[in-house]
Amino acid sequence: MESFVTHDGYLALFALSVASGLCLPVPTEVLYVLAGALCTSGVTGRVQMGLGPVLAYATVGSVLGAAGAYEVARLVGRALVERYGKWLLLSHHDLERAEAFFARWGAVTVLVGRLVPVVHGLISLPAGVAEMDRRRFWALTAVGSLAWAALLAGLGVAAGSSWGAVSHDAHAAEYPIAILIVLGLGFGLWHRWRALRRAGRTKRAP
Repeated sequence: MESFVTHDGYLALFALSVASGLCLPVPTEVLYVLAGALCTSGVTGRVQMGLGPVLAYATVGSVLGAAGAYEVARLVGRALVERYGKWLLLSHHDLERAEAFFARWGAVTVLVGRLVPVVHGLISLPAGVAEMDRRRFWALTAVGSLAWAALLAGLGVAAGSSWGAVSHDAHAAEYPIAILIVLGLGFGLWHRWRALRRAGRTKRAP
């Protein structure tokens, strides 16, 4: 990724931002710090970038990728739950609850989710399945993506030639957060499985 960005500049930044928005495993924590460092004279022998264009390409790419993920989830997410919900530990009632949640808290969820490592690339999927209002989703995604890119690119600008140490720390912080998220998901799935089993036994009881 570093070689791609340092040789192709804005094109690489835009393409990788789109990929991240599409929920592909692109470490934007490293990508945007590197892009910020390339806006300074501290990183020599590589393509030079400007902070304004960096934020623009990162934000537009992220929004386009997130819009694609949102549309796919909106198109097939409900059908998947309706057809394979038993295997996904989801039900029609869960869809209704998700819609109610996003109707009330969707704005906060999408905006804050864009600022959380790991989660920021995946938040488009539940928003799409819940059929959150498109225009609101696009606007909040743009604001959150811009803030995320500005925060990390700002760190890169401040770090200059020391961007490697900063990006390493930012990337390292992603692992404990990812572990906590996986543990939380695991507990949630286990709790959900038990709840569905209890509901099934209740329905079968005379």
